[in-house]
Amino acid sequence: MADLEYTVTDGIGTILLNRPHRKNAFTMEMIDEWARVLVGARTDPDVRVIVLTGAGDAFCSGVDLSSYHGGTPTPLERKTQLTDRIHRIAYALEDLDKPVIAAVNGVAVGAGMDMALMCDMRIIARSARLSEGYIRVGLVPGDGGCYYLPRLVGQAKALELLLTGDFIDAEEAARLGIANHVVDDGELPAAVAALARKLADAPPVAVGMIKRAVYQSARCDLRTALDLISSHMSVVTSTQDSAEALAAFREKRPGRYTGR
Repeated sequence: MADLEYTVTDGIGTILLNRPHRKNAFTMEMIDEWARVLVGARTDPDVRVIVLTGAGDAFCSGVDLSSYHGGTPTPLERKTQLTDRIHRIAYALEDLDKPVIAAVNGVAVGAGMDMALMCDMRIIARSARLSEGYIRVGLVPGDGGCYYLPRLVGQAKALELLLTGDFIDAEEAARLGIANHVVDDGELPAAVAALARKLADAPPVAVGMIKRAVYQSARCDLRTALDLISSHMSVVTSTQDSAEALAAFREKRPGRYTGR
């Protein structure tokens, strides 16, 4: 079985980190495949939602340091590894207008926590524990934690979590706004599947434009954001899916959407 498995079923693409014996710590080969999957999903009409999860009793414990070979990398080699490989996940997700859900089972530590923060939504099992963790080994967050975490929990709390490396449980993650939902461990697959199904069944053009508008609006002023959404509205209302959604609403039936 592959260390990273990708499957697509009925509009839902699932990325499974499949190294349970290493708490799903990732290798560079997994990163390369992960980025390739996300880039491909962007233009794949058969994919409307992505789910990211881990096998076994963990989500992801970050990078697998034991997979490094050839001695200690130079500063340039380390920077290149981050910018040319690991950071490609963040760039691919920023380019992806389709919703991405992290199903967090078990520990999410360091880069593993950052990978969950990069997703649009997080459903977390009740037994999960999250930590930025880098400070505990004398490192800085190399995978976007200093960018994503303050946007979710605020600057002061983010600094506390980043500078202490403290673990938080699922309930605290929900209170801070990291988790959309907390569910019992046995209910995690069903809860994620239900949300993914709801999103995959929605009009895909409208879904993509809503996601794009939310992220773009966070980086611009009110007038620019409203100008952007007026253009999105004009495009969306011209689609076949928009007409179908209105008809389905009036007829009290599920819509059938084609992305056109």
